[in-house]
Amino acid sequence: MPTGSEIVQGFYSAAQAGDGAAILALLHPQFQAHTAPGMPCGAGGTFQGPQETLTRVWGAVFAEYDTAPFEEAWHETTDGIVVVTGHYRGAARATGRAYQAEFVHLWRVTDGQISWLHQYTDTARWHEALAPVTG
Repeated sequence: MPTGSEIVQGFYSAAQAGDGAAILALLHPQFQAHTAPGMPCGAGGTFQGPQETLTRVWGAVFAEYDTAPFEEAWHETTDGIVVVTGHYRGAARATGRAYQAEFVHLWRVTDGQISWLHQYTDTARWHEALAPVTG
């Protein structure tokens, strides 16, 4: 059986490929996400279930940004939390402005699927990429 880190790695691979079906397959039916308040596109807050999170968080973000999370460091706690740090990299579709925003993701894996995510990110970087370019 894959480890929690291996299952979470599948999320990053699927997100980098823009594969919503693969993301859904990794998520536990009782999946819950807590995303950073202030995320653009209404993507900040608490979301229940795989489909709601795919639509209201990742789908909303991918509609406005050509982006993906790139993991850099991994830690597993003794109580099974997988902690991943890294950066989101990409560009806002409307402005073409590139951005990079640091993140920390806390993940929990239950019965071989991802059941919980808590995301911290620099939301100001996301908003700056969306801001109109002024001359």
